[in-house]
Amino acid sequence: MDNSHRQLTQKLSSLRSSRRAVLRGGLATGAVALAGTSVVVGSRSSAAAVIPSTDPFTLGVASGDPAPDGFVIWTRLALEPLAADGRGGMPSSSYQLGWQVASDERFEDVVKAGSVAAEPGWAHSVHVEVQGLRPGREYFYRFRLGKHLSAPGRAVTAPSALETPSSFAMAFVSCSNFPAGYFTAYRHLADERPDVILHLGDYQYEGAGNGVGRAHVGPETKTLAGYRQRYAQYKSDPDLQAAHAAAPWLAVWDDHEVDNNYAGDIPEKPAETPTFLERRAAAYRAYYENMPLRRSSVPNGPDLDLYRRVQWGRLANLHMLDTRQYRSDQACGDGYKDCPDAADPSRSLPGMEQEKWLLDGFRQSQARWDLLGQQVFFGRRDNDATARTTVSMDAWDGYPASRRRVTQGWVDAGVRNPVVLTGDVHAHWASDLYLDYDNPGAVVGSELVTSSITSGGNGYDSPTGQHPWAAWNPNLRFWTNLRGYVSTTITPDALAARFRCVPVVTTPGAEVFTRAEFVLDDGERGLRQTADNPLPATAARRSAVAPVTAAPSDAQIVADTVREETHTTG
Repeated sequence: MDNSHRQLTQKLSSLRSSRRAVLRGGLATGAVALAGTSVVVGSRSSAAAVIPSTDPFTLGVASGDPAPDGFVIWTRLALEPLAADGRGGMPSSSYQLGWQVASDERFEDVVKAGSVAAEPGWAHSVHVEVQGLRPGREYFYRFRLGKHLSAPGRAVTAPSALETPSSFAMAFVSCSNFPAGYFTAYRHLADERPDVILHLGDYQYEGAGNGVGRAHVGPETKTLAGYRQRYAQYKSDPDLQAAHAAAPWLAVWDDHEVDNNYAGDIPEKPAETPTFLERRAAAYRAYYENMPLRRSSVPNGPDLDLYRRVQWGRLANLHMLDTRQYRSDQACGDGYKDCPDAADPSRSLPGMEQEKWLLDGFRQSQARWDLLGQQVFFGRRDNDATARTTVSMDAWDGYPASRRRVTQGWVDAGVRNPVVLTGDVHAHWASDLYLDYDNPGAVVGSELVTSSITSGGNGYDSPTGQHPWAAWNPNLRFWTNLRGYVSTTITPDALAARFRCVPVVTTPGAEVFTRAEFVLDDGERGLRQTADNPLPATAARRSAVAPVTAAPSDAQIVADTVREETHTTG
């Protein structure tokens, strides 16, 4: 890194810290709504814009970041979603959209309504922060432009801060690569209609290329136009639209929303360093434009304030982390390594400021369950059965001092039930967590890892539910290489996690089944398995492409694991 780039980075870092302090101070007093004047939704647009003759709501609707009094509702206008300039075929005009929130699906009881401007500078996306609703309630929303009415969406407000709800349905997902397969798992998730969906990263992939039946439009995304076009392609998918419309999302990113395995302001390829912050700024802007995020996340150049905390009454805290924007660079490069330099205590995966924010949250928590929604594997996965420790430099294994500080933080704070929720690795895993993996003592927490929606293509199952590494990594409790998501039911007494799977992704319409179920009991440490259901024969027979029903050799499983986690192509 040359001196001029280092100086620019230091200046931007100072500006970002100041901006984050201001934004977090604002969040303490409540977010400011982006909606315009509250009016009854009509069919008239602003006089400056000609209403399109065809449907502009081709990218669907979404809601996100629920609070006790409201949530964000989102849409983006696009007449030609795949237009190469990223503008979605929209004129360079502003449009005044009407919006409605109702207590019923027929919109007979409209409780909030207003209008909001869709501006060309933000790719005609809108983010309405709806306020004044009742806590712990189900609502429905929609948008209108002239004669065009969007599809409706469903959203849920969080319980009041003093309430302990009897049940909380939460699901989490990650890694939806468009060319790798069909988003069937999103459709099944939509059918479940949970209270909240956590997306833990790799919502879209930056690379070019074809897949089985589907292909990315355009080259590798490096410009604002390219990222906008890529998001529009993904959001044109009906299964993804259904998942957005089914429940509010809490979304955080991983690497592929920008560049594979990037770390802070350091790209995967060193030659791209001088211009990487420009690319990151474009990617972050497009991410905001296409996600149901609050005003606190409006990007400022290559900076976007994404980590945040959502309280679900007294039942759960959702700590949503950003493990890309502020991380120290990977030690010794990417991949699985034996790298003593990784243990340097000055290195951090979430960055020191975010670490402090997380530890403060642990100390202040009065919740029954504290859930960390984050991107990369938290527990140890040593791939060497000898005394030598060889682990992923891109996961928390590559930042062991940072992991120890976070884990010690929840132990010292007396967090009642700490659970880490993870994406990234394209396979389902369940893992216990320790303070010291070299000398495992008592279990101090648990980790649930979701497989991908499609990334990696068709997977395979293991009848034993065990990865070869489990033989010398005692924390690893379960694994399958099938695709899917994790669906949970959280009560004051227990957290039940169901590892939901589809047998194939290269053909649409595959059935979904629960491969395994684990329970965490309130106040107890360690996972308890309550169901084990290897891939049903009926699911295999009904799939157009027969999946592998038994795992291949241990060597092949390990090779597949390492390949999927480096995933250098998008």
